Amino acid sequence: MSSQTTLAGLETPAAVAELVPPVTGLRLQPGFLLLSLAATIALAMTWGYSATQVPVTLLLDGHRVGLRTHQTTVGALLEEQGLTLGPVDIVLPHRSTALRNGMTITVQRGQPILLELGGRTRRLETHARSVGEALREADIIIGPRDRLFLQDEEVASESPLPRDGEARPLRLTVRRSIPVQVIEEGIPVTFDSLAPTLGQALWQEGVYLFAGDQVRPSLQTPIAPGLRVFIERGVPLTLQADGRRVPVRVVGDRVADALAQEGIALRGKDYTLPSLDTPLSAQMSIRVVRVSERFVVEERAIPFETRWVPNPETELDQWQTLQAGAEGLRRRLVRVVYEDGEEARRMVEQEWVVQEPTPRVMAYGTRIAIRELATPQGPLRYWRHLRMLATSYTAATSGKSRTHPAYGITRTGIRATRGVVAVDPRAIRLGSLVYVPGYGTALAADTGGAIKGRRIDLAYDEDKLVLWRRWVDVYLLEPVPPPEQIPWVVPAWPAER
Repeated sequence: MSSQTTLAGLETPAAVAELVPPVTGLRLQPGFLLLSLAATIALAMTWGYSATQVPVTLLLDGHRVGLRTHQTTVGALLEEQGLTLGPVDIVLPHRSTALRNGMTITVQRGQPILLELGGRTRRLETHARSVGEALREADIIIGPRDRLFLQDEEVASESPLPRDGEARPLRLTVRRSIPVQVIEEGIPVTFDSLAPTLGQALWQEGVYLFAGDQVRPSLQTPIAPGLRVFIERGVPLTLQADGRRVPVRVVGDRVADALAQEGIALRGKDYTLPSLDTPLSAQMSIRVVRVSERFVVEERAIPFETRWVPNPETELDQWQTLQAGAEGLRRRLVRVVYEDGEEARRMVEQEWVVQEPTPRVMAYGTRIAIRELATPQGPLRYWRHLRMLATSYTAATSGKSRTHPAYGITRTGIRATRGVVAVDPRAIRLGSLVYVPGYGTALAADTGGAIKGRRIDLAYDEDKLVLWRRWVDVYLLEPVPPPEQIPWVVPAWPAER
């Protein structure tokens, strides 16, 4: 036998002895002989144990393993390999089958699954090839809107169940859709939802909420069977307050409800447009007017009056100041009302006189002196001399049409022609004779709307109008009228410049 012979090829102890060559020329000690004998016996026993093992193949969950065993049955072999099998695990051939040389044993263990449903977890083992098949084995019916998650990833019912050969549990989660009833404006609508909270369920269903809409129960409410939801839509309107104008949605009936919902309080004399009891309507505009008040004291001068007293020792149209006038002082308490920062109105709450005015006392002369004036027509005697602003007119420029019944007729009823002048009776009495240098003697017989104070309007024939506009001397001729017909104090306006 060659040196390549293995233990597996030895069939008898004699063959083993042939491997031990005879020792010659050596004197062996007794202890060495015993040790050699023991080694030989152990080697023979090892050979004998190995020679009696049965070779088999174990196909475990699709993985092939070659084994040698002294076990006599399939079940004993599996126990020897430490395989604990469950009731759904498949063993072919049966566990009681005797082992044969070269036999193949197939073990297909069930896939463990941790099934999460309705907040509870149960363990099951299955040979199902798909998620749906595994659920049907567990008598679980899947609705059309239920969702399935395998290892936290969403899958379909037809999705295959993976096998990694190590029989590690798979986590399968079933999320049931729950019917939710939403009642909006009295109309109920039901839909199924998988969302965990009411807010998410409404969003996923396309039920959008706006600021101001009211939802009962709250949006954080967990979805549960029998959930009923009430939605009150806010009325869209515009609210203007405190310098801001914003669109809002309000649930309520009146303007007061809108302010309460938005947390806007009225203080003091604040008010709203429209009023607080006005019913709400879509797209209406509400303005909050902030009212504030302050009190101010105003001072105003009281003008003094001029009192005229006659002085017979002073010549006509000469004046003397007997007492200088002084303004008085009036105060009043005024309530100033502001609306949105702008002054809206003022109201006088109280008024009083602090200082009465002092009248000015003027003395006017009443002594009339007759004087003589040389004119182209000869000397004329006059009793008064005034400086006046002279203008001119005709019947055609008096403002009346030719068809008017009073066309060309003066205030005193005579015709407006050369020799007639219009005056202010407060300065010159109607019916007085006057002399105007450059014009001549005339009768004060007319008045005019613009002829006030120291104004005099000189009449001309229509075809002979001479335009006047200058200051002139006007002389009032004799006779002197009675004292009661004399305007002692002539207006001082217009003033000559």
